[in-house]
Amino acid sequence: MRVAVFTEPHRGATYDDQLRFARLAEQGGFDAFLRADHYQAMGDEPALPGPTDAWLTLAALARETNRIRLGTLVTSATFRLPGPLAVMVAQVDQMSGGRVELGIGAGWYAREHISYGIPFPGTSERFDRLAEQLEVITGLWRTPSGGTFSYVGDHYRLTDSPALPKPVQTPGPPVIVGGRGPKRTPELAARYADEFNVPFTSVEQAREAYERVQEASERVDRAGSGRRPLTLSAGIVVAIGRTDSEARRRAAPLHVKSALPPEDPVVGSPQQLVDRIGEFAAIGTTRVHLRLIDLTDLDHLELIAAEVLPHMDGTR
Repeated sequence: MRVAVFTEPHRGATYDDQLRFARLAEQGGFDAFLRADHYQAMGDEPALPGPTDAWLTLAALARETNRIRLGTLVTSATFRLPGPLAVMVAQVDQMSGGRVELGIGAGWYAREHISYGIPFPGTSERFDRLAEQLEVITGLWRTPSGGTFSYVGDHYRLTDSPALPKPVQTPGPPVIVGGRGPKRTPELAARYADEFNVPFTSVEQAREAYERVQEASERVDRAGSGRRPLTLSAGIVVAIGRTDSEARRRAAPLHVKSALPPEDPVVGSPQQLVDRIGEFAAIGTTRVHLRLIDLTDLDHLELIAAEVLPHMDGTR
């Protein structure tokens, strides 16, 4: 079982906070440091010091870490054009020596779009744009050096792109597509993704989502396409402690009003988290993303590294 940490700097975290957290995660043996790509917190109070751009942050972390993988969970397709995004991710992949992953989704939080003047079309169009972005980004990365890439869609057009720079990883950085949607999300994951992620829900709901993406993979003949095997991953909201009171203290932010859908957190002891990961492993999960709320709570990260990670070989 691969164990990544997932953070939400839009809740209020500086670059230095993220650097300390990523370095400690690397030292502790975590597989990856992934961060949300949001420009605004979901609560009613403004989160100071304000947002940090996801890919600008990851570029800096790429030069200040050595082993840990880096990525987004997930970049909003509404924020950036697909051509420049492909260039950006490829460049950060080079800067990291081939440690980058691109999680990408349709975008959903209207409030941050309004706040920063970002167009926010309806749901159907956002998913149409996401599908075209996935086609463009993966197409640019897969184009052989010396070749050109062209694309004509309803929302994006590229003509004779040199498809440069090239990422270190071939045919490109792993792409993560995730969500709870029953139709378009599984289809997009089957066609374009290397990892399908079910975010912060119950084991049973994750199992149902896995079945949908596996059925979609059979429809698009993923097995015969030469694509990487599809990794099944799950997000877990975590608030654990050495005592019940410590766990409850860490869980307090979970009770704040939020625009996020209902979640199924693990609040309690390290063993409870080990058990939950084992339940996910039993349904085919091979990677978990642990959402840790407070980036300044380094003791929380160290507790998981010491009391949870050593048990991971037994959860397969």
